[in-house]
Amino acid sequence: MQFIDSHCHLDFSEFDSSRESLIGECVAKGVNQFVVPGITLAQSHTLIELKATYPSIKIAAGLHPYFLEQHKESHIEALFDFATTNKHQLVAIGECGLDRSIENLSKQTYLFEQQIKLSNELSLPLIVHHRQSHDLIAQAFKRCKPKNGGVIHAFSGSIQQAKYYIKQGFKLGVGGVITYERATKTRAVIAAIEPEYLVLETDSPSMPLSGYQGEVNTPLHIPNVFDALCDLKPHSEKETLAKQLYDSCSDVFCI
Repeated sequence: MQFIDSHCHLDFSEFDSSRESLIGECVAKGVNQFVVPGITLAQSHTLIELKATYPSIKIAAGLHPYFLEQHKESHIEALFDFATTNKHQLVAIGECGLDRSIENLSKQTYLFEQQIKLSNELSLPLIVHHRQSHDLIAQAFKRCKPKNGGVIHAFSGSIQQAKYYIKQGFKLGVGGVITYERATKTRAVIAAIEPEYLVLETDSPSMPLSGYQGEVNTPLHIPNVFDALCDLKPHSEKETLAKQLYDSCSDVFCI
């Protein structure tokens, strides 16, 4: 079985001493492609070098709300220029989105909607971050409708919200959260969604799986996420499910 990690930050410093060997281990376990999202303007340039070094890495460009203080108004225009120039290198725009745990929602909303416009201009999907913000994202989508779908990263909403995003052309990112038995709501929603609308992810080095708390998360755990998903879909044949998930990710990111 082959897998894609649809969301991992392999460029982060946690992997500086092990990146090459880690990718080799992942490939040996069937995890053969990795989507690395953008988080800041400066990082976007380094991702080009990362992609050139490791062909199995696919990259996106974006301004993540976690790094809001680093994002200047001029960075949007610069991101437009960068993404337009390097469109053939990118599989998505993002990671972008809205996060109620971070102040200045007006600035977040402006940056998010500008990145939706950029994805529309370049016919690229979006990688969307959310935190207590599904309602705000829906409002943004009304003002600026995404035309190319994408992935709702680390989805943890209701079945109604899941169906809304799917109707908008999005896939739902499924990661380590479903390995926690206490995540009953998310597990129930993911169990009810057809595999063609799901993609696997780790969010490495963050979001460790159950049993691995306190450790650096890596794409090596994609098969563990897959096994947890199989437990939620006991009537699905494993190899068929793996292929459906691989095809779902390939489809949204054109990889």
